[in-house]
Amino acid sequence: MDHERRVAMLWKQMISQCIGGILLCAGVSLSAQAAGLMKPVNSALPDLSIQQHHVNVLVEDGYVTTTVEQVFHNPSNTQLEAKYSFPVPERAAVGEFIYWINGKPVIGEVVAKQQAKKIYQQQKQAGNHVALTEQDGYRTFDSLIYPVEANADVRIKLVYVQAAHLDTNTGRYLYPLEDGGVDEQTNSFWSRNEVVQESFSFNMDIRSSYPLDGVRLPKHANAIITQLSPQQWTVDLSSSAEVDEGSGTYQPAASLSGDILVYWRLEEGLPGAVDLVSYRHPDSVQGTFMLTLTPGDDLPPVQGHRDWTFILDVSGSMEGKYATLLEGVRQALVKLPPQDRFRLITFNDKARDMTGGYQQISSENVTRYIDQLQSNGTGGGTNLYAGLAKGLKRLDDDRSTAIVLVTDGVANVGVTEKKAFLKLVQENDVRLFTFIMGNSANRPMLQEMTALSNGFAASISNADDVIGQVMLATSKLNHASMRGIEVSIQGGRVSDLTPEQINTVYRGQQLVLFGHYFEAGKAEVVLRGKVGAQERVYKTQVELADVSKDNPELERLWAYSKIEALQQKMDYLGADADTEQAMTDLAVQYGLITDYTSLLVVEEEVFEQLGIKRTNKQRVSKEQQARQQRSQREHVQDNRADSSQPMFQQSRASTGGGAIDGSLLLILLALGLPSLLVGFKAKPVVTANKQ
Repeated sequence: MDHERRVAMLWKQMISQCIGGILLCAGVSLSAQAAGLMKPVNSALPDLSIQQHHVNVLVEDGYVTTTVEQVFHNPSNTQLEAKYSFPVPERAAVGEFIYWINGKPVIGEVVAKQQAKKIYQQQKQAGNHVALTEQDGYRTFDSLIYPVEANADVRIKLVYVQAAHLDTNTGRYLYPLEDGGVDEQTNSFWSRNEVVQESFSFNMDIRSSYPLDGVRLPKHANAIITQLSPQQWTVDLSSSAEVDEGSGTYQPAASLSGDILVYWRLEEGLPGAVDLVSYRHPDSVQGTFMLTLTPGDDLPPVQGHRDWTFILDVSGSMEGKYATLLEGVRQALVKLPPQDRFRLITFNDKARDMTGGYQQISSENVTRYIDQLQSNGTGGGTNLYAGLAKGLKRLDDDRSTAIVLVTDGVANVGVTEKKAFLKLVQENDVRLFTFIMGNSANRPMLQEMTALSNGFAASISNADDVIGQVMLATSKLNHASMRGIEVSIQGGRVSDLTPEQINTVYRGQQLVLFGHYFEAGKAEVVLRGKVGAQERVYKTQVELADVSKDNPELERLWAYSKIEALQQKMDYLGADADTEQAMTDLAVQYGLITDYTSLLVVEEEVFEQLGIKRTNKQRVSKEQQARQQRSQREHVQDNRADSSQPMFQQSRASTGGGAIDGSLLLILLALGLPSLLVGFKAKPVVTANKQ
């Protein structure tokens, strides 16, 4: 059997184990519904089948571009309207949606949401081809498509971009395919056909300014990982349907039942650095840049003993994870210093202080309370506000406290308004650390209130083996942070910096800023902050390009970051018509789906009839051309901007080496990591000489 065929069969064997939505995640059985599916709006009709599902991911120049192309088939003898839906990727800017009409791809245009809905209905009533993509809050992007002809195929394509943040020298990419299983209405939609009939592929190209020492896919050990050079690695997962000629048995290509998660790790000992990517067209006065600061590892360890408060979600959706969660907490708590104290708060419909306040670390105390929690089990809704409020009470001002919130759900009992959560956190001077489990949790609210407390949030997929996310998060709990961050740029007539405020930087974190500039040449970058009572200042010079046509996607990323900041402002201060209009105008100008705008596809002549300018089509064409040109580079682009005047003197933080302390083991075990003795590089790895 040839190599490609053997790999394809191994992949399909692994995929078949996931059919039915059952995953083995870190030794825990977890139910999950597949995403990226299309179904008839009229539920009496048979489901559309997934014929093809192809994903191409490009990691380069500090951001990630994901292209998803799918072909669906209508097995019905009836013309119908269909709904396509997929989870919202974390902080992803979606601006390209293509729907094939009469065999030709048509690029969508961004239109104000209500106007887009009205046009969709008008075109549908007229019997014309039309597609509408809009965002369902933090949950999904949903596309309505009409008409889907009887016994015909539907072909669609979407592209989104995200900043490629690295944390403690490790990058993480998630292609979300699972619904989190916490929303009954969503579950009723997702309990649909998830099998890819003909062909499936996931291809990833990682290009880094710095050498990598490994790439890992925790749930896909048979991925083909190829090292083209120290700075370029590729990942390939692919399979096609097969028919056994002897038995006539048909084996489909794949099942879309589990997230695809990729980690990549940079080499040890790399210096702290400043990276700069810019875009400035020759015909434009304004340029756009992305500035990434990766500090050196100079934050000291935290001294003294601490209190640990775990706020645990015990609602019904946690059932599959609960037993392992508790066993991990039990095993790890007993390894903490006896001078530390712990408290366990649980919440479902109500919140409960299961330990009755702080308890000293001892084997007897830990076993007693964990056994009690085990016998109680899970069930009920998610009164997140009550759990958080109880966890923030009875704090000891004389001791350092780590408050860890673990939830996979959405606040659906009691107080549910985002503004109330933000006010609760703001009223308490404490740092909150949040583990967001699954794709259905209310990420925007959880991340926002965590940032408001000057803590940090980590997203955990069912595909995680936790070796990346939790190790990185826990190292931060054991080191001081830098607060009161100020970043200033002198020169270049820089404006529109976003985010406008960065309160705290933890060990291993990067600072990523977007902005505009109007003058090319040198600019001084200054970072100021405090570690305890000590003020720290870091400086360097960077060069802003006069002409740079390689990265037009930066304009979308800047606009997305600006819209995100405006939304957070409204969350704090309340709804504001002027701010909503500002977000709408930005989204239309830069081609982004938001809560106020949608992507509309109609036939080309209809765009002209409706007076809708094809600005997004022009932007998409420019981005596609730039990506094609970048792909033809012989060498990976070096984006380091401070080589001649290093901003940081120490090497950057990494996960390599060193002992694992009790608090790290606590969270690793609590979230189900079965073993720390796992090699970072997935197998097989192919080394290729790039010509």
